[in-house]
Amino acid sequence: MAIPPPVIGLIGIGVLLCIMLSRMPIAFVFALTGFLGFAYNVKLNAAFHLLAVDFFDTLSSYNLTVIPLFILMGQLAYHGGISQKLYTAGYSLFGRTRGGLAMGTIAACAGFAACCGSSPATSATMGSVALPEMRRHGYADTLATGCLAAGGTLGILIPPSVILIIYGIMVEESIGKLFLAGVLPGIFLAILYIIAIYIFTLINPNAGPAGSRTSFKQKVLALIRGGGETLAIFVLIIGGLFIGFFTPSEAGAIGAVGVLLIGLVERELKWQGILSACYDTIKLSSMILLIISGAAVFGHFLASTTLPFVVAGWVTGLPFQRTYIMLLIILGYIVGGTAMDAMALLLLTLPIFFPVVVALGYDPIWFGVISVEMMEIAAITPPVGLNVYVIKGVAGVPLETIFKGILPFFVADVVSVVVLLFVPQLALVLPNLMG
Repeated sequence: MAIPPPVIGLIGIGVLLCIMLSRMPIAFVFALTGFLGFAYNVKLNAAFHLLAVDFFDTLSSYNLTVIPLFILMGQLAYHGGISQKLYTAGYSLFGRTRGGLAMGTIAACAGFAACCGSSPATSATMGSVALPEMRRHGYADTLATGCLAAGGTLGILIPPSVILIIYGIMVEESIGKLFLAGVLPGIFLAILYIIAIYIFTLINPNAGPAGSRTSFKQKVLALIRGGGETLAIFVLIIGGLFIGFFTPSEAGAIGAVGVLLIGLVERELKWQGILSACYDTIKLSSMILLIISGAAVFGHFLASTTLPFVVAGWVTGLPFQRTYIMLLIILGYIVGGTAMDAMALLLLTLPIFFPVVVALGYDPIWFGVISVEMMEIAAITPPVGLNVYVIKGVAGVPLETIFKGILPFFVADVVSVVVLLFVPQLALVLPNLMG
């Protein structure tokens, strides 16, 4: 008896999850599963054709040039010493408050996210700068490592965000609007993180002792020196996209050149740093582009099984309000994030969840921000939270310590998602102004 196509799709997802356990690179897992599934469901020659076309179309796409350009901007910012200046500015603002160094670290992570776009890179960069200072001031490892792991997740929400770019390309939505949609939720989440630190240190005063006092003049100078450059680059990129002066790819190029010029003028960026930035950009971009190519093959296989459309039709026919269905999708992301890398989770679930979300009448731009927030939670939840392992490598503390420190920030993430669910305009007000 012939197997119904939607069942083939479910089997394909099961096979994909099993192959992932072998630790094969995610890009090849997607491509192999999609190829075999399409060959079974359609025809072997068609599967070979699909493999060739999807990889060629992805790797030759002009729209995808935005990924290496923004990655290059982040790498140049790292090697140009911007992270140290941002941390100094954050320390000047919050240092004398209990838990102020952790609060300053969150502010610095938010600033660095505005020129990075990567969650692990933000955590690793700020960790190398902030962790020694917090330890020197007697901060508990739980608070110090927890705020760094969580603060790093701002790198994929505050634009430019590589995950938002991938989402926009996968669902064919405006990357410029997605960037604008991430601004206010990113700032809001950073504020929630700071509030979480304040509450944490109220309950545990010894976890985050107050630092030394800084004068108003010192605060202003630190903000100008540390935040002025980043703010200028951020406003240039977001402002240019907002008024339609340039495309996302052009914005990436302008941002990378801007960061390069700042590093050269201030003599912080050396020739070796430029070479390292280029090398890391090539390595990260190749990995991401291969993953997108493999996910395209898998996505076309799922489409051939009609599984996404069957699921969308079934879900929209359930006798529940759409809010409850969205809560189930969010819960699915949280559970999936405990067992899968954030990018793999997004690329696996998007072909299934996106048709459901659209059928329920939700805005695709809004869902992009929700998806990224769920990827943030996936990056810090056990046992696969990538940012936690990054901070473990930087701090050299047990994983249990970091996961304990994550708890107040996890609560802040949940609050942020709930607010976005019931106040979608937080994400949509800027994109709607763009028109």
